[in-house]
Amino acid sequence: MKLSGWGRYPVIDTEVTKPRSAESLRMDVLRGRMIARGNGRAYGDSAVARGKTIDMRAFNRLIAFNAENGQVIAEAGVTLEEIIAAFLPCGWFPAVTPGTKFVTIGGMVASDIHGKNHHLEGSFGNFVDWFDLMGPDGAISRCSREENPDLFAWTIGGMGLTGVILTVAFRLRPVKTGWIRQQTLVAANVTDAIRLFEDNASATYSVAWIDCLSEGDTLGRSLVMLGEHATETDLSGAQRADIFATKKKRKLTIPLDAPPGLLNTWSVRTFNALYYANGRRKPKESLVDWDSYFYPLDAILGWNRIYGRKGFLQFQNVLPLDNADKGLRELLSRIAASGSGSFLAVLKRFGEQDSRFSFPMAGYTLALDFPVTEANFALMDELDQISIAHGGRFYLAKDARLTGRTLRQADPRVRDFTAMRKENGLRTHFLSAQAERLDL
Repeated sequence: MKLSGWGRYPVIDTEVTKPRSAESLRMDVLRGRMIARGNGRAYGDSAVARGKTIDMRAFNRLIAFNAENGQVIAEAGVTLEEIIAAFLPCGWFPAVTPGTKFVTIGGMVASDIHGKNHHLEGSFGNFVDWFDLMGPDGAISRCSREENPDLFAWTIGGMGLTGVILTVAFRLRPVKTGWIRQQTLVAANVTDAIRLFEDNASATYSVAWIDCLSEGDTLGRSLVMLGEHATETDLSGAQRADIFATKKKRKLTIPLDAPPGLLNTWSVRTFNALYYANGRRKPKESLVDWDSYFYPLDAILGWNRIYGRKGFLQFQNVLPLDNADKGLRELLSRIAASGSGSFLAVLKRFGEQDSRFSFPMAGYTLALDFPVTEANFALMDELDQISIAHGGRFYLAKDARLTGRTLRQADPRVRDFTAMRKENGLRTHFLSAQAERLDL
């Protein structure tokens, strides 16, 4: 069948199986040339194989919970949405979460997802205690910081290329309510946005929306949104009646692909101007439910259709602290000059991270979406080189078009990763379309 990631590009011919037991999964693994897939929210081709794609959603049991330390043991196909539904009413929330709750726990490990709190608490891998991994011979190994530590380290952020994750033990964080105290700060340009991030480094959560078509003195003007978990005293009387209740929202569905050209320079520039102006007018402090703060796009079902039938590409890099301001200015200047802006442009601050192959490092990460066009492919090639010139690297969970040469220019760890794969006989067994494209 034909299958793609959330960006709907590229579309790959693949055989799809959906095993329901470790025994049936083992038969797929032993045949090789396969990759595990969760809920299909990786943007590009990292969770689809030109051989066989293993749909892991039948591995969806919650196994155990420790109410003393918040440890959950769950199968890899359980979604973050299911975790929140089960444990938020008990006062527990994901310690790290991406911008969608429609991801699986196995995918969160493989991508080592990060959130709005990386500058303080790091990525999801910091909260993983152990996992069970099926290797190329079909054997299952328990991996932790004490048991099989090398395999544990390579798998976190290893994009599913070390084996198939079956079960994960990870920790949640205790929360007093289901609400977030949000503070919105207005940044005149990207330099001002970086200053606001640094001045508010103690905030638990921080993220900025960037107008990537603004120019001159307003280059990279932004809305920086800070967040803290609210306590019961922050809530109104009605909210205190059920402190973990989520306000029911009417979901918007995009039933059809948008027509070609809908997202053009004029429409994106208009949207960005209105969004920035609206952010300036709104109250600087507000109380927001967890779903609206962490997962605003989840309220729009099928939002990937906005980019049209051909799909979209995401550019996400991270620039080291010393080069972030200059590098971001060059990136945003090039995007503004192209007129091919993204209305979903996000900036976050990363903290220190010591990892084998995971994406984050101390610095600033910029994420932008572009419709699939020849012009945007060329633009993103230019953005790659600007990023590399400033010491940046790229997030494979969002990638659909990097070359192996570009990846190696950006990240010298690739050599060790590919050597490990060869040494452990993984290259012919766990092989996504992305791994083939990047020669991993």
